[in-house]
Amino acid sequence: MTDHPTPAPHAATPVPAASPAPDLFTWEFAADPYPAYAWLREHAPVHRTTLPSGVEAWLVTRHADAKQALADQRLSKNPAHHAEPAHAKGKTGIPGERKAELMTHLLNIDPPDHTRLRRLVSKAFTPRRVAEFAPRVQELTDQLIDRFAAEGSADLIHEFAFPLPIYAICDLLGVPREDQDDFRDWAGMMIRHQGGPRGGVARSVKKMRGYLADLIHRKREALPAEPAPGEDLISGLIRASDHGEHLTENEAAAMAFILLFAGFETTVNLIGNGTYALLTHPEQRTRLQESLAAEDTALLETGVEELLRYDGPVELATWRFATRPLTIGGQDIAPGDPVLVVLAAADRDPERFADPDRLDLARRDNQHLGYGHGIHYCLGAPLARLEGQTALATLLTRLPDLRLAAEPAELRWRGGLIMRGLRTLPVEFTPGR
Repeated sequence: MTDHPTPAPHAATPVPAASPAPDLFTWEFAADPYPAYAWLREHAPVHRTTLPSGVEAWLVTRHADAKQALADQRLSKNPAHHAEPAHAKGKTGIPGERKAELMTHLLNIDPPDHTRLRRLVSKAFTPRRVAEFAPRVQELTDQLIDRFAAEGSADLIHEFAFPLPIYAICDLLGVPREDQDDFRDWAGMMIRHQGGPRGGVARSVKKMRGYLADLIHRKREALPAEPAPGEDLISGLIRASDHGEHLTENEAAAMAFILLFAGFETTVNLIGNGTYALLTHPEQRTRLQESLAAEDTALLETGVEELLRYDGPVELATWRFATRPLTIGGQDIAPGDPVLVVLAAADRDPERFADPDRLDLARRDNQHLGYGHGIHYCLGAPLARLEGQTALATLLTRLPDLRLAAEPAELRWRGGLIMRGLRTLPVEFTPGR
């Protein structure tokens, strides 16, 4: 899919039972998929469809079924279990991912390999490490706003939501500052051309993967005997061990790659989609600004969770493949069938969420699936939450009259199957400090 026009604000209207099944993966669907998902939840909650790639897959749309599927170990993450594995290669939502060495990461493997690698990576990617990183995230946020605050206008995707997580995850991984603009260029190629020709994407992936492999090798050679305070994440990955086991250099490079990729695009979309939702719901935005002015962060914390539920950064969870016959939502799934859990549909399910099409930043009962569920729950969720909270709070505080500089219908969504995010978000504001 290519870029798509955007209606606003998102508010799914239940489709009458007599209406035909909605067209999926059209321009209109991509701009606002929620009415179609409402129809599927009601009439075909586990729905077999042909994807734009030509692959047939099951879409799981209800919250209870989605939660079951995300935790069901009969659904493998390994594309080798696909009945037509040639079609599954490179379909994880990571552009250009086709070589075997890139497949050895947490999104594409099952226990016991997944258990071992996640345990090792978790030793390096701790909540304490993320918490200690908060001042740097605030510094990066302020530096980026400083660049356009005096202008009175900006594209918040290009100038803010995109560079913030790239620089943050590069810092966290330990990529030298002088090399981080290269990562921004490579990531930009990957995110811009997900749905288009693959040549430039493949070259960017190759360059990023090669750089990380070389960096890991150099860091391993120079690693001191004892960890230093504030040691970077790549050094932590190299050092992590469990019962004498360590990550190989190839495994460490694959882990660094997936942490970088998954750690930046989801946050780009969280900041972009979240800001857009606030700008199209002024009463909610005003409540949050008043809360921030009173130095009360409670609404910010629940608000980011609500934004993740309402229009989250990941529309469909990455691929799963049935390894044996199973039933989801009353539908029989055959071995080898691909299954895609539609997080965006599950998180608007009225059986789970009261008034699900209403944005309510104070919503408390909010066990959304925005970062997954089960053993594949997003390892980087604490970092993404930190970046999302910091970005939104700082934007609304420093640019209090922030407003859209285009009609919502003029905005465009990036193409792609897994992620959901705006291509641009033009805004205006009174030039500030």
